[in-house]
Amino acid sequence: MKRLLQRTTAVLGIFCIFSFAAVLYGRWMIPDTVPVLAGDRPQFPALFGSDAVQDTEQQVRFLHTVAVKKSRIQSASRIYAVPLGSAFGIKMYTDGVVVVRVDVVPQENGSLCPAQKAGIRTGDRILAVNGKAVHSNTDLAQLFIQSGGEAMRLRVRRESLTFDTVLTPVQSLSDGKYHAGIWVRDSSAGIGTLTFYVPQYGLFSGLGHAVCDVDTGQIVPLSNGEAVSAIIKGSYKGRTGAPGELCGVFGSTVVGTLIRNTESGVYGRSPQMQSVYEKMPVALYYEVQQGEAQILTQVDDTGPKAYTVQITKLFSNPDAHQKNLIVKVTDPELIEKTGGIVQGMSGSPIIQNGMIVGAVTHVFINDPQQGFGVYAQTMVEEMQKITALKEAS
Repeated sequence: MKRLLQRTTAVLGIFCIFSFAAVLYGRWMIPDTVPVLAGDRPQFPALFGSDAVQDTEQQVRFLHTVAVKKSRIQSASRIYAVPLGSAFGIKMYTDGVVVVRVDVVPQENGSLCPAQKAGIRTGDRILAVNGKAVHSNTDLAQLFIQSGGEAMRLRVRRESLTFDTVLTPVQSLSDGKYHAGIWVRDSSAGIGTLTFYVPQYGLFSGLGHAVCDVDTGQIVPLSNGEAVSAIIKGSYKGRTGAPGELCGVFGSTVVGTLIRNTESGVYGRSPQMQSVYEKMPVALYYEVQQGEAQILTQVDDTGPKAYTVQITKLFSNPDAHQKNLIVKVTDPELIEKTGGIVQGMSGSPIIQNGMIVGAVTHVFINDPQQGFGVYAQTMVEEMQKITALKEAS
């Protein structure tokens, strides 16, 4: 009897640990909102399920017994988009100026850092000085130089917090001018790939991931910007430990206005966009499958072209904004040209079974033939947020 009790206790203990681990896994993998097309059933990871019907919020359970989390089963309509795959230039101007470094100002008896004394940190945004909005590095530098060493009130934003602080510039021993001891940036630029255009929204998407500041690693706060044409002449091939890169320059044609820089890509407005491809449906995440697919991408001056890839892994949770799937390049022509996925190909649309299923986002540093992708559904949902905000305003 004692041995039986010990075994029963051990089994119950193992079940409890397994159930606890499953709950944690489910909370991470199951999204808060599960979109479902009319006539379809909601899709959950194996061993998880719910009796929810569309447009209701119900408890998702492990083995139909252990409660994991509540998810809303939301009815979704099919969205159609024009796949692009063409390279484009990104010109972004920040909302305020971004502090990329805090430094000292040389003095006769050592050095001082007015910015540090004022509580300013790397990654902060300076929005205004003495009530006057700041739009560029030059604007800010001139205000400090002209201060004559008088205290200045700065409006600063740090993540979601906005506050005022007082900064007193000091005269530099090196040039005799007044400085605050900060290095700032007011713009960012680069080349990526356009993903798709949704005519009903008048919006386009690209890049598949955010444009981040090279010094702070933070998402560049977009005030305004342009998407311009790009001329691609070739690429540096990727190899293990060294990702390749497209070789290109900005063209003179403005293809759209950039309005949003998010974790899942950059978004903009345009009355229309040119493409060699026809409009096609956008897949919901549960319609994406492991197996053969194609990416549309531009790696030379002949324009975008379809190349064969394999979707080797899917991650169930679409709330992960950049890493929803893994693709492996299998097309011999693309491998010969670029070595696989290179910088600048981010945003290349992924096509499977006649649907846009995602976009390439990152290359594996140790294997340039593989990379991450984001679900196309995630990018559409970002567009829907933009549209909702416009309608509300």
